Amino acid sequence: MRFSRNAAGTLFVGGALSLTLVALAYPGMLGVSNVSSDGSRVIAQTQWGPLTESDRDFVVKVRAAGLWEYPVGQMAVKKGTTKAVVTAGRHLIDGHAALDASCRKIAPMLNITLPNLASPQQQGFVNTLNADTGKQFDSDMANILRVTHGSIFNTIAKIRSTTKNTLVRELANQANATVLDHITVMEQTGLVNFDQVLFQQTTPPKLPATDLTPPPPPAGQPEVVLPPPPNATSSPLVIDGSPVTGPGQAPAPAPSPTTG
Repeated sequence: MRFSRNAAGTLFVGGALSLTLVALAYPGMLGVSNVSSDGSRVIAQTQWGPLTESDRDFVVKVRAAGLWEYPVGQMAVKKGTTKAVVTAGRHLIDGHAALDASCRKIAPMLNITLPNLASPQQQGFVNTLNADTGKQFDSDMANILRVTHGSIFNTIAKIRSTTKNTLVRELANQANATVLDHITVMEQTGLVNFDQVLFQQTTPPKLPATDLTPPPPPAGQPEVVLPPPPNATSSPLVIDGSPVTGPGQAPAPAPSPTTG
């Protein structure tokens, strides 16, 4: 992996902010003011059980992860130089399409606003990988994605063991299986530098909230959809009365710096 620093001394990996990954330190929810730092604070009573700040944050994190990892999967299928990297890309597309469908299914049921773009930091990862070529792409993709999935794995376990909301619990079950699969295929590329990856997972820097927060969707903007591949093997949650798709939804973002 390539390391560099900007004028302010911020550490980068392959040109992207590296150490605080995915949306694990997600500071503010879209359309909702955080008035408490206590993730266990109940913000709504629903027919599926109480919804806490942590529950809501988790649904947004899963959505945001797919908005940049799905395009990276598309890149890996096109740019990967080994069969293992291409396979990893296909797993990203398949798994995040199903997770995204689940998020879009349960979010309106729980009155949660979802982003249509990943955070600036996450888009930075897409920028880096979009610019990479050849073996550098293979290496950066495997290591960045291994850090992000390894980091959120612990978050999933905590949500699964503490949530009282049945919809969030089912999403955590699905996310657990998907993230474990993605960790595995990244490791199977043979490119993961475990010393660096584990250091990055356990030593995150402090970054501004604006770097970690996906922008809220403008009013009336069609909801971005991550369509499943033709040979999809992963399935979204099955919940009666909550369709996965509907009118006015936009197609999935292309693997570009502005939609990652």
